[in-house]
Amino acid sequence: MTSPASSSAAGLTAGELARYVDHTLLAPGATGADVDRLVAEAVELGAYAVCVSPSRLPLTVPVGADLRVATVCGFPSGAVRAPIKAAEAALAVESGADEVDMVINLGAALAGEWGKVGHAVERVRTAIDEAGGGVLKVIVESAALDDDQLVRSCLVSREAGADLVKTSTGFHPAGGASVHAVEVMARTVGGELGVKASGGIRTWADAVAMIDAGATRLGLSGTRAVLAGAPTS
Repeated sequence: MTSPASSSAAGLTAGELARYVDHTLLAPGATGADVDRLVAEAVELGAYAVCVSPSRLPLTVPVGADLRVATVCGFPSGAVRAPIKAAEAALAVESGADEVDMVINLGAALAGEWGKVGHAVERVRTAIDEAGGGVLKVIVESAALDDDQLVRSCLVSREAGADLVKTSTGFHPAGGASVHAVEVMARTVGGELGVKASGGIRTWADAVAMIDAGATRLGLSGTRAVLAGAPTS
């Protein structure tokens, strides 16, 4: 259950780039019909995964489709106590999620309370494993952190058992992914973890820049529009 390894994105086809994509719908007002359309579109486009709110689990994925199911935990604020995040993650896995994207306690990170940050990641890691296993992505909200805080967030996440670190929820007023943040994160984890760029990636050029910066996964809500920008020759 791995996404593509990070490498130069020059020459990627639309189909190849689609395998980096978590096709995402986390709008609070999304209906069941909206989620059904998301899944159908993800299968059509060849996305790696869909990412939906936990209340939308379990999902029905077409038989034979090469599509993973991801959800979120402690989303979008991260200001949820560790046992609640752990319980939410466990229920998600029990409800069919292959992957869980949890939000760190951003206030703790900004205050330098790294033990609190790491404790929550550890609790969620354990909960996922005990519920049957799955991929853990840790959302560090990179646009709200300085470089030192970003590096420390990635290191703490790695030590606590994350599989990937992720830039953003897409809901924070500070903004979403940036090439600089992805470069810092990729350099910090050194290939030991994946890096997911998410938030504000709207064009083919944006997506390629993130992959070239070190992203191994992309969170996109406008996947069709991004793929439509692929070079034709």
